[in-house]
Amino acid sequence: MTGASAPIGITDLAFATAHFSLDLQQLADHFGIDVNKYYVGIGQSEMSVATADEDIVTMGAEAAAQILARHGSDGIRTLLFATESGIDQSKSAGVFVHGLLGMGPNCRVVELKQACYSATAALQFALGVVARDSREKVLVIASDVARYALDSSGEPTQGAAAVAFLVTADPALVEIEPITGLHTDDIHDFWRPNYLSTALVDGKYSLGAYLRSLEGAWGEFRSRGGVDIDQIDRFCYHQPFTKMAVKAHNRLCTITGSDLDADQRRAQIDASLAMNRHTGNSYTASIYVGLISLLERDEADLAGKRIGFFSYGSGSVSELFTGIVQPGYRALLRDADDRQRLAGRTPIDYARYRALHENVDAVQGEDYETAVETPGPFRFAGVVEHARQYQRC
Repeated sequence: MTGASAPIGITDLAFATAHFSLDLQQLADHFGIDVNKYYVGIGQSEMSVATADEDIVTMGAEAAAQILARHGSDGIRTLLFATESGIDQSKSAGVFVHGLLGMGPNCRVVELKQACYSATAALQFALGVVARDSREKVLVIASDVARYALDSSGEPTQGAAAVAFLVTADPALVEIEPITGLHTDDIHDFWRPNYLSTALVDGKYSLGAYLRSLEGAWGEFRSRGGVDIDQIDRFCYHQPFTKMAVKAHNRLCTITGSDLDADQRRAQIDASLAMNRHTGNSYTASIYVGLISLLERDEADLAGKRIGFFSYGSGSVSELFTGIVQPGYRALLRDADDRQRLAGRTPIDYARYRALHENVDAVQGEDYETAVETPGPFRFAGVVEHARQYQRC
């Protein structure tokens, strides 16, 4: 049974985040600077901070559990876990999630990595699986904890979140269109060696690389028959910080000769920025947090509207593609729950945040137990004989 002619895309989309939050006023006070450097300058107000018993697996499982609660796990024969916050050099983080969720054994599970781009790679691979056989359902999880060195320039752009989405034929939320534009360049704008738990970044160089990749991906997208910018109604960009999406959209409008004014440009992206402003950077998940934010926060009826997506992963790989929002999409959203996930986080002070940050390095290579802190449904219990232990709460 094949389904090559059937539309394929995202049927459901769910969000999770860490359960502590740090207002960037705390960082501003520590550095002795005006908080508007963060609130306005980079467009961030808070960051999610993982408790000691939270990580990419617990957040990913919390997001994916919402998908399974609605659809069940029958027919899901592929689970793709995208992250750049890997917890093991061999075992996929997705296998831990598969076990926590009690999914059946007839399932392929694999982890994908390429900085912040890999969730889009997972989406494209999932589309291919479903195109081969329209009965297939693919569960994609994007989950990351963004960490930079303490007292570094990247510290205000940390964060944590996960998104899970179900890719099927005849999608209920967003049909993904087939034409894409790609751009890869072997550079060192951002990377994390095996011996570090925090990323290294050349901030100014990375921002320039992002914009050059956008131009390159857009050029190939158009050369392969992709629609012009005036046929795209809304945009979702990778968001290392929300102001970057604003810069990117302005650049795209400039290089394409768009005649939209500043207010019209912002209207195309504003709703997609709302959630990331409070979670902080979530690497692979950020563009799809932006999609959830767009669908939930945009007051217009987006049914039938085309969304442009630009996914960027440092190092660097990027992709530009489009999707069509489906009729009835609002009935599938979890707006109230997602707002509560953000509002229900426990605010912490700078001292608590710093202790959590430092403790990640302190426990590497040792067996240990974690204190019960997360109010979430899953927790990381610690390490026994070098094997990570997870529990349902």
